Amino acid sequence: MRSKAKTTIDSDPIAVLRDPATIRARAHLLLDLGKQGSLRHFSVHMDKLGEVAEFVAGVIRGNYPDLKIPYHGRWRHFTFGEVDRWHDLQGRFSNTDDMVRAAIDLAVISVLLDAGAGAQWKYKEPARSDIEVGRSEGLALASFYMFKNGVFSSDARHPLRADAGALALLDDRKLAMGFQAGPKNPMAGLEGRIHLVKSLALALTAHPELFGKGIARPGNLYDALGKDKTEVRAKDILAALLSGFETIWPGRIIIRGHNLGDVWTHSQLAFADETNHLMPFHKLSQWLTYSLLEPFEWAGKKVTGLDELTGLAEYRNGGLFVDTGLIALKDPDDAEESHKPSDELIVEWRALTVALLDELRVPVAERLGLAPDSFPLARLLEGGSWHAGRKIAKEKRKNADPPIKIVSDGTVF
Repeated sequence: MRSKAKTTIDSDPIAVLRDPATIRARAHLLLDLGKQGSLRHFSVHMDKLGEVAEFVAGVIRGNYPDLKIPYHGRWRHFTFGEVDRWHDLQGRFSNTDDMVRAAIDLAVISVLLDAGAGAQWKYKEPARSDIEVGRSEGLALASFYMFKNGVFSSDARHPLRADAGALALLDDRKLAMGFQAGPKNPMAGLEGRIHLVKSLALALTAHPELFGKGIARPGNLYDALGKDKTEVRAKDILAALLSGFETIWPGRIIIRGHNLGDVWTHSQLAFADETNHLMPFHKLSQWLTYSLLEPFEWAGKKVTGLDELTGLAEYRNGGLFVDTGLIALKDPDDAEESHKPSDELIVEWRALTVALLDELRVPVAERLGLAPDSFPLARLLEGGSWHAGRKIAKEKRKNADPPIKIVSDGTVF
């Protein structure tokens, strides 16, 4: 799926850079340069696409033999170890609307706290002593239990929510305790996470039209976007998140007073306006959008336009393409160095990841015997590319680290 993004002088640069069509179009521009051998950091080997598609299709068959593949949302992590923890909470809500608001609260806080924790960190589940897990699953369980225990609520009578009052008062000590983090269990990016949570509290109160005029909470997005509708467009969920959470991202590019968030520069992207050299991704916001699809559907709303969103520019999907040789570093020594999200090498890698996920979707669907129209990116990612990236990382490196070293501040990956 290819889309042309508006890049004219008359365009609103903020709207352009928040449009997933821009992400897709600019990612494919860089992929096209890669196919020509003109990128600065990576070579692209499209002859390997069929091999990668076969590998991903095999992973999907192993994970979902019936090919009933859910969306790539946070809800998959809450069922780690084949335990449906969210289902266990659903009986505590008096009606569907309250349940959906709480689900949105949980998804938002859990996704924003998810960015890479490092290879050493692990979480031991309080209710099941035999479960100890790291990375995304561990972060999901930690945030789930903090939510269940009312850590994110300012009202002990209503523990199952995340509201601005509680988030504003959350401190490093309480968050570290919730994550079981400490000298013997170090977590990358803990300081970045607490900053993100406190910034989230301010953002919630600053946008009553999205998050409520009384108790400000993410769950009120349900009322703002879909409670009185039969359909909700995925792109509209993303737009609300990008607008409402604009101020939470630290140290990012500013245009016309707007914090751009997950937007970075690449010297080979040239446009005759304020978006010159800029490559947007909005990875966490898009993954959060994917994670909110199901709560809206639980409320009986039809979510449309799934493939207007893009694939996710993170290290499991990107690692898949590096580890399979579909893309390769032009300078192998770059694999030995650590890179910041702002480094052009990382921007290039992430852009290639987005574009190659588009390229991968149809051949994977064909190998599974599925019609491409019935196999959106949300299912490729879950089935899929993310698990395949982790699988090959485990095969190639003992600690399953990504093939390229990333300096994480807890707000990007």
